[in-house]
Amino acid sequence: MEQKTQDYLNNYLDTLTDSERKRYTSFSADYFCGDEINANLCADLVSQGIKTATSSMKHWYDSGEEMMPTEGHLLVVTNWDGEPQSIVEITAVSECKYSDVTAEFACSEGEGDRTLDWWRAAHWDFFSNECVAADIEADENMVLVLEHFQVVHGAAA
Repeated sequence: MEQKTQDYLNNYLDTLTDSERKRYTSFSADYFCGDEINANLCADLVSQGIKTATSSMKHWYDSGEEMMPTEGHLLVVTNWDGEPQSIVEITAVSECKYSDVTAEFACSEGEGDRTLDWWRAAHWDFFSNECVAADIEADENMVLVLEHFQVVHGAAA
């Protein structure tokens, strides 16, 4: 974690009681999406409390390239340039097939018009490109990891 991000996290942790602070043992920092425009948009949506969930391909966790998210994990959400925007706590993690993502989950991702149709179109493009990069085939049965989170520090907290 970069120093400015670590400082942002430490400033938040310093506001907590000892017992509250001890609840947290897992920390990271990252942006959402794979391009500057969407990373900055998602950081804003998170800070506003509109984006309260995200999804990713389980492939990345099975391959060992990423650590599986866990409840209670604190994520410093950054913009594309790595500037901290907020801190979220992961509140739930589940798995489902791409084809089984619900309208409720799509809405909680907070992007586009928040409909399942919009989510499916945008995420099919995103996950298909990730599959090409991973040299695997995209299909409706690919397993996703779904995360729900809440802002604990930042504009929506």
